[in-house]
Amino acid sequence: MATQLLLHILKNKEQSLRKHMEQTTMSFTNTSKLIIFGARSIALGACLAIEKLYPECEVIGFMVSSLKENPNRLCELPVIETDDYKDKDIPVLIAIPEDVQNVVMDILSDKGFKHIYCLTSSKEAELMAGYYESIGRFPSLYNEDDPYNRTDSKAEIYMAKFYRDKPLKNAYSIPDWVHPIQVGAALTDQRITELTDDSGENISTKNVNYCELTALYWIWKNKLCAEETDKYFGLFHYRRFLDITDDGLMAMKAENVDVLLPYPLLHEPDISEHHSRYIKESDWDAMLQALKELHPDYAERFQEILRQPYLYNYNMIIAKRDILKDYCEWLFPILKRTEELSTPKGWERADRYIGYLGENLLTLYFMYHAEKWNIKHVGRKMLI
Repeated sequence: MATQLLLHILKNKEQSLRKHMEQTTMSFTNTSKLIIFGARSIALGACLAIEKLYPECEVIGFMVSSLKENPNRLCELPVIETDDYKDKDIPVLIAIPEDVQNVVMDILSDKGFKHIYCLTSSKEAELMAGYYESIGRFPSLYNEDDPYNRTDSKAEIYMAKFYRDKPLKNAYSIPDWVHPIQVGAALTDQRITELTDDSGENISTKNVNYCELTALYWIWKNKLCAEETDKYFGLFHYRRFLDITDDGLMAMKAENVDVLLPYPLLHEPDISEHHSRYIKESDWDAMLQALKELHPDYAERFQEILRQPYLYNYNMIIAKRDILKDYCEWLFPILKRTEELSTPKGWERADRYIGYLGENLLTLYFMYHAEKWNIKHVGRKMLI
């Protein structure tokens, strides 16, 4: 199947994923049954949201190319390999990352499936906003029932870019409050942005393990510690954004929002499903030990919070300056101590483990303070 996927990627590399998606919008209210392609967090969230918001639409199961690295069941429903599924007339909702949806769409079409739909990031955000509202968790930034006065809101959001990032197929413009910063700049002579994470006080050489967190460290030391301001600061990726516009920033200011995060991705049975795939158990134990040594109060709540199914992925955030500064002052000593306790040591490896641990710590920190701050949520936008 992997070979087949590669052949399809090569065959269709000039095709536009956006064109596919514009032609394939599913109406859940007009669909009695469907099967979801995918068996990870996006698919799980889609299933739970559809079951909650559209009870007339029955999700009968999940479809994957191979069960080798996927669960046999999800949401108490079967997970079936594509080649074993015989009903080609049932609608299929592709609920996997957008950058590979067109490949799967072509494969399903070649196999005779007649009704194929893609879950775009905007549609996913719409589903998750409705789902979380229905269970009273993770409130959305945008509330049409609460109009706000237009007011200026200052923001400095930094977009992490690496010199070996895959090129985007389409041209995109970014707001003037989003500033590209090259991460891992100390590891290469190539320059792709004017701003680099090896200037000022930095940990640029650690990028192979810290990933986008070397940009957050740079923001902390060279921006948050350098000036008193009422600005919002934050971090995006070169192709993953929080889906927020100028109006959204004004809404944050008007509603006195402290922190903006993406709707959390769901994992079954809890977020151990995520870290068991991306983080070695010894590294996980090293982080737990670091947390116990430095912040025993958080360590006490750790198991309770992270036994939930909710995870803030990708280390993306917008927050008031003081809150983001406090978070960085809490986060980076834990990561440093984790490096000291991990085997092999951080400088002897290059497997992104610190970046993955950072996602779990971000989840812990802001769920720990969920009642203290006004935290709102938006969808993630992926550039293709």
